[in-house]
Amino acid sequence: MHVDSLAELDQRPAHGATSLGSWSVHGLDLRGRAAELVERDLVGATFLGCRIEPHEESALAAAGALVLPDATHSPLEPHRAELYTAEDLYDAMPYAESRDAAIYAWSQQVPQRRDTLAAALHDHAIDEALHAWRAGRTICGVMGGHALQRGEPGYADAARLGQLLGRDRVVATGGGPGAMEAANLGARLASEDGSALESALERVAAVSSFAGRIDDWVRVARAVLADLPHTGQDTLGVPTWFYGHEPSNLFATVIAKYVANALREAVLLEICDAGIVFLPGAAGTVQEVFQDACENYYGDQAEIAPMVLVGRRHWTETVPAWPLLQRLAQGRVMEHRVHLVDTVDEAVGIIGS
Repeated sequence: MHVDSLAELDQRPAHGATSLGSWSVHGLDLRGRAAELVERDLVGATFLGCRIEPHEESALAAAGALVLPDATHSPLEPHRAELYTAEDLYDAMPYAESRDAAIYAWSQQVPQRRDTLAAALHDHAIDEALHAWRAGRTICGVMGGHALQRGEPGYADAARLGQLLGRDRVVATGGGPGAMEAANLGARLASEDGSALESALERVAAVSSFAGRIDDWVRVARAVLADLPHTGQDTLGVPTWFYGHEPSNLFATVIAKYVANALREAVLLEICDAGIVFLPGAAGTVQEVFQDACENYYGDQAEIAPMVLVGRRHWTETVPAWPLLQRLAQGRVMEHRVHLVDTVDEAVGIIGS
C-alpha cells in the first residue's frame, strides 16, 4: 500500500484500518502526528522521506516502523527506471553545468544518512534497469587503461578490438576515457568497414585527452557521433562517480553509471558472459583481472568464460600479472580459459572460438 497524500493516510484508519504493517508512506509532513500513528500496529510500515520531528521518529521506530530519511534532495534519481545515455549525463555545456558534473560534486561531500540512502537507492535502480536491458544479449567485456589517449596506436587497437567483437556480441567497458572509450567507439561501428573507423579515429584525435580540455573533448566526440551511421549496434559503458574526475565517454549507447565503485566493478565483471579482454592498464585493470580470476577460480565449468590478456611484454614485465594468474589457474577448471596474446586479432579469435 503506497500512501502519497495526507488525505489517504487519514481515510483508511477512519474506515477501520488498525494496522499500517504493509504501508509505504512517501514524502508527507507528519510533524505532530506520531502519537496518533503509534496507536495503530506499525510493525512493517515504512516512512520514506517524510518530515518527522526527531523525537517522533524515535517513537515510530520503537513501534516497529522503518523510518528512512528523504532521498530526493540530491541530483541523483533514486528511483530511476532506465539506464543513462550520454545526452542524459551531458545535458548542459560547459561540462561544469552538466548533470554528470553536479552528481560528482555532490558525491565528494561528506555523506549524511540521507545521502547514503539516495546513493543506495539509485544504484539499486540502475541494477534493475541493467538486468532488464541485458536480457537476451551476449556481452563481452573490454578492460583497459584510462590514460590511453586518442591518436595513440593503442587507442586504435582498442577501437578495432571493439569493432571486431561488436559484430557478434555486445561490447561492455568501464565506460570511461582511454581504452574504454576506444572500444565503445569501435563497437558503435561494428557494422561498418575499416575506413569508417579510421575516419572516426582521425577526427577524435583532434583533442587527445579530456585533461584540461573537457569541453573540447566532449565537443569533438559529439561531432563524430552526429556523423556516425545508425547501425543499431548496442554497446555498454559501466562507469562510476567514484572516478568522476574521469568523465564517462560518449560512445556507449547506454550507460549504467553507479555511485559505488565496488558494486560497479562486481556488476561489470558478472555480466560479461562471453569473456573479457584485458588490454594494457595499471592498478584498476589489474584489480579487474584478479577479481575476475577469483570468480573463475571458484567457478564451475558452466560459469567460466575466457580471460584474454593482450600484450605479452606488458603483462609479464611492466605489470607482471600473467605469471601469478597462470599459477592460480594451474590445475583448476579455469586453466584452459586464461590466455596471453600479443594482438587484438588473436584475442578476437579466442573469444570467437
